Amino acid sequence: MAVEYDIVVIGGGSGGLVVAAAAAQLKAKVVLVERDRLGGDCLWFGCVPSKSLIHASRIAYQVKNASRFGIHTQPAEIEFAKATGHVQQVIANIQPHDSPERFRGLGVEVIFGEGKFIDGKTFEVDGKQLRARAFVIATGSRPAIPSVEGLKPGGFLTNEQVFSLQERPNSLAVIGAGPIGCELSQAFSRLGSDVTIISSKNQILPKEDSEAAQVVQEQFESEGIKILGEARAEKVEVVDGKKQLTAGGKTITVDEILVAGGRLPNVESLNLEAAGVEVGKPGIIVNQKLQTTNPKIYACGDVIGGYQFTHVAGYEAVVVLTNALFFPISKANYRVIPWATFTDPELARVGLTQKQAQERYGNDVYVLKQPFSDVDRAQAEAATDGFGKIITKGNGQILGAHLVGLAAGELIHEIVLAMSNKLPVSALTGIHVYPTLSEVNSKAGLLLKKQKYAKSVWQQNLLEKFFNWRRSVSDKE
Repeated sequence: MAVEYDIVVIGGGSGGLVVAAAAAQLKAKVVLVERDRLGGDCLWFGCVPSKSLIHASRIAYQVKNASRFGIHTQPAEIEFAKATGHVQQVIANIQPHDSPERFRGLGVEVIFGEGKFIDGKTFEVDGKQLRARAFVIATGSRPAIPSVEGLKPGGFLTNEQVFSLQERPNSLAVIGAGPIGCELSQAFSRLGSDVTIISSKNQILPKEDSEAAQVVQEQFESEGIKILGEARAEKVEVVDGKKQLTAGGKTITVDEILVAGGRLPNVESLNLEAAGVEVGKPGIIVNQKLQTTNPKIYACGDVIGGYQFTHVAGYEAVVVLTNALFFPISKANYRVIPWATFTDPELARVGLTQKQAQERYGNDVYVLKQPFSDVDRAQAEAATDGFGKIITKGNGQILGAHLVGLAAGELIHEIVLAMSNKLPVSALTGIHVYPTLSEVNSKAGLLLKKQKYAKSVWQQNLLEKFFNWRRSVSDKE
């Protein structure tokens, strides 16, 4: 006999955990099904371990370059196993928040096992049939493995193995120049690996503003990271224990290959066809309410493609929760979705690029670009590379923003708040603590008036006449 629930949540990653915890606290009868362990990619193989490794690598870089501030040390000795040990310790510290014990304490029934739909109203796991008013699929994604001759027999790493390494590879080839590939390339380089990035485009971080990506690329090259642009991995051979990777007509010899070239939705074992749920190439097909083609089944997070970020999965989970438990009237709104790539310098973005804005709004687009070199705190921190770029309409409406520089991932939120509340760019020009990096936003916000004034001949003439008149009056007094 099937067990009835208010909601069945399939997948214990970021999205699924938000739905399950909130639904239980609202006194709904909830069951959470997870095939492996709670926490998902973010906790075990993504955000948490990558930022922990980046932190360790940043310290190594600062020690190595301390002499420019008159601080002299012995050459840094890097114990790689301790760096990855820090990563595992951080995971262990955070894991209790995502533990089955905590969720059971909230009132969530937690079942571990791999299940499947047997029809549009029933999900079966370990012989137990679960029925509910609504189902939520939040099974996440996994690394996409490119079809490269010899890659699988030659061996490779993905983000699912790389954080458990005990020995540093002396040389590393990274296939993919997106956020994951770039973050890990710089981290391993700073921890002592000789790194080569294989990029299919002519720039790294191809989805980002080209000027901002160029700042990061120049930093990479200054650190000795090699970049093979407009190249694709073609073949891998193992010779004398080393991996020989051919890409873009060149062959490089490395100890390890890291694959970081995209993601695939985890849907194969769910038997979605039986439930009437359609899947496209990016993932499960959903409408604006995040309903699948079976209106009783919702989906959120990486499994639907789209913006594959933990914070977006959490946002989508709230939309799903409202619709699944109450009435399906809430719609996902992606107008203001920020994200950051935690390289050094960091790169953060929200909204439209300059090119997208100009294609949509034509000549009514202003680009407000403020270099970090003109921000006093950036000078004090010797972190003058980069800029803030805010794209607006002539009326001050913020269409998008791109920050590349120190703490860009933190600084973007002031702009996100303004966009979310539909505030004009002038709202960013209020008093900021001096000296702080946040002045990059306030100074950029001032540029709209300056640019409009520079274009307005009649305003300039009017003011010139006004001050001439003032001077003439003063002379007569």
